[in-house]
Amino acid sequence: QVQLVESGGGLVQAGGSLSLACAASGQTFSDLTMAWFRQSPGQEREFVAAISYSGSTTFYPNSVKGRFTISRDNAENTVHLQMNSLKPEDTGVYYCRDLRNNVWGQGTQVTVSS
Repeated sequence: QVQLVESGGGLVQAGGSLSLACAASGQTFSDLTMAWFRQSPGQEREFVAAISYSGSTTFYPNSVKGRFTISRDNAENTVHLQMNSLKPEDTGVYYCRDLRNNVWGQGTQVTVSS
């Protein structure tokens, strides 16, 4: 079974940028469609971005489109989330997810101060 470990969270001011990474192990990474989700306190976990196994297709909700970019490096078994023009409402725990096997990472905290 695949294991996922996120990194790169932290505290940033509104308008700033952060880059998250998710390292995968335990299964052929290039077969997996990967996604990022986030969860704020008291809120349901919400979809942030997804990328096809080849990296040729990406998906974003309107709330982050144009600000966030998902990418992957199949040689390094890693998926990235570049977050620009961050807003306080982007605050939350960000989770990496293997959509094929419904496996989640442990999450990394992102805090955007106003």
